[in-house]
Amino acid sequence: MSDLFGSDARPARSKSLGSDAPLADRLRPRNLAEYVGQEQLLGPGRILERASRGELTQSLILWGPPGSGKTTLARLLAAETAMRFVPFSAVLSGIKEVRDVMAEAERNFARDGGRTLLFVDEIHRFNRSQQDAFLPFLERGEILLIGATTENPSFELNSALLSRARVLILEPHSPTQLVELLRRAVADSDRGLAGRVLADDACLLRMAHASDGDARRALNLLQTAAGLVGDGETITESVLATAVQTKVLAHDKSGEEHYNLISALHKSVRNSDDNATIYWLARMLRAGEDGNYVARRLIRMAVEDIGLADPFALRVALDAADAFHRLGTPEGDLALAQAAVYLARAKKSNAVYRAFGEAVRDVERTAAEPVPLHLRNASTKLMKEAGYGTGYRYAHEDPAATTEMVCLPPSLAARRYFKPRTPSAPGDVSKSAPGTVRGS
Repeated sequence: MSDLFGSDARPARSKSLGSDAPLADRLRPRNLAEYVGQEQLLGPGRILERASRGELTQSLILWGPPGSGKTTLARLLAAETAMRFVPFSAVLSGIKEVRDVMAEAERNFARDGGRTLLFVDEIHRFNRSQQDAFLPFLERGEILLIGATTENPSFELNSALLSRARVLILEPHSPTQLVELLRRAVADSDRGLAGRVLADDACLLRMAHASDGDARRALNLLQTAAGLVGDGETITESVLATAVQTKVLAHDKSGEEHYNLISALHKSVRNSDDNATIYWLARMLRAGEDGNYVARRLIRMAVEDIGLADPFALRVALDAADAFHRLGTPEGDLALAQAAVYLARAKKSNAVYRAFGEAVRDVERTAAEPVPLHLRNASTKLMKEAGYGTGYRYAHEDPAATTEMVCLPPSLAARRYFKPRTPSAPGDVSKSAPGTVRGS
């Protein structure tokens, strides 16, 4: 491990990469003044601004989407504080390598007092025992850990590691910030494309929107588009369309973004916002979400948030699920969209949802009392002799029974679960003609 702290251990602030290197690498900020974005962390008096002045004493976990600048920030902090920078990949390394790195850092600290900034990319890929290997070293002054992750640390990192580090959230770059980065790239004569291509702000904004907050993706897209035109030519809309091809949306089928998107869809339906509903549905389906999963969630929305305010909503959701099952995507997507908009515009009531939840809680928290005798089924002579069914009143012949006969166990006789209210957020669904949407 003697080469861990070689010539690249202290990142150079003005080191230039060759012209054949990816544009995103060539244009990495050389100092914090060149860094764009993350003002919530780098603004005056903020934690990373203070860290750049040597006030960083606690290990950090940088949590943010791809291309938000996690690696760049770690390198710049090491450069600004004159710490040795050791990059470490959780994909390629294990516990042995972790211990070797730590031992080397300790030797360097003992030799010249220099501290080491250990940067662990994709730290969430370490399993629990590998994460534990860091713990003995994090409370010593010679090593500072900065871990980078795209996954929610609450789920992917163990509590012992989280208690020794501060989690900082990095946001995706805004379109305005990405346009600024792209504009620099086009104008930079040293590391960028000055004299190579031309691109107006409208074109750069289109690239920014196609990159979804990912600075690396934006610069890679610019480099791709530049490769499709001759020297000094302008990147046109048609050239850009060729470079973009199909937009790849950030999505995962089991991680946090999956749940964020379905949460946005469900809450938009609940809020009777048909406009947002159709957007979030389109976003999920275009990202490759399983339409059968979406269909199941629409059924849930129909019974949870609409309920008896419009019982036909459940039929609509079930029919859409069946249509998608028969047609698949993309033909079946429209059935899901139709159902989602119907649910958003329907009147809302969660009275059954709340009533059932309260009943379940009582079942779990109270004694399972015997069924009252008058409600029991007297199917044998012995049962009749034991009093089963005695006192039961047949409501069709005795209407007063609906108010006078108690059907709950004695201890819960006064409980009221179902509390119907005037449906909230009235939509365009007519009660008199189920399934008819007014104004459509």
